[in-house]
Amino acid sequence: MSGRYDTTGNIEAQFEPGSCGRVLANKLGVSDPKEMDDLELSLFDKLHNHVVDSVETDQRLTVADIREWHRRWLGNVYAWAGRYRTLNMSKGDFMFAAGGQVARLMAKLDEEVLSVHTPCAGMSEDQLTEAIAVVHVELILIHPFREGNGRLSRLLANVMALQAGRHELDYTTWDERRTDYVAAIQAGMTDHGPMKGLVRRVLRETARYADE
Repeated sequence: MSGRYDTTGNIEAQFEPGSCGRVLANKLGVSDPKEMDDLELSLFDKLHNHVVDSVETDQRLTVADIREWHRRWLGNVYAWAGRYRTLNMSKGDFMFAAGGQVARLMAKLDEEVLSVHTPCAGMSEDQLTEAIAVVHVELILIHPFREGNGRLSRLLANVMALQAGRHELDYTTWDERRTDYVAAIQAGMTDHGPMKGLVRRVLRETARYADE
């Protein structure tokens, strides 16, 4: 995390006492990182099942959906669940969108990206590849929430694949080629090509594994 303004009193910048700065301040008083990881994973599994069962094939996906997913997932854990972050954040030397710009950029994502690339019903492989790549890169670059952006972005990509009549995506290759994935996200500032290559590979590998 990288802040360029005073974060005093901002709940997003606070950590749970006793966690040595490794667990964000939460409603449950959890201070053990492993316990929090397990809790978030368990709650995410429930969110995943709900979303997959409830999203319609012809449903245009919106930023309101994404915010509601985040609130539903972490609302009982963090006070800021479902709210856009206000802190500036970075990964290594790479800065995500400034906290003060998140709301504007998410509105733009809704109007210029999600409205164009969803719903995904009837899309060809090329169309779906582009749709998932563009949406995924743009959402990750904005990084709208204090925590949970990666998992929500993958869930959104899964929903898009399901809308197109595909299987849920197997992200093993992204995890194994983490350096390539990070490079594709950063390249997405000007070029979605690298992410399209990774998405196409995931789509084809998923289909192949499903047929075995």
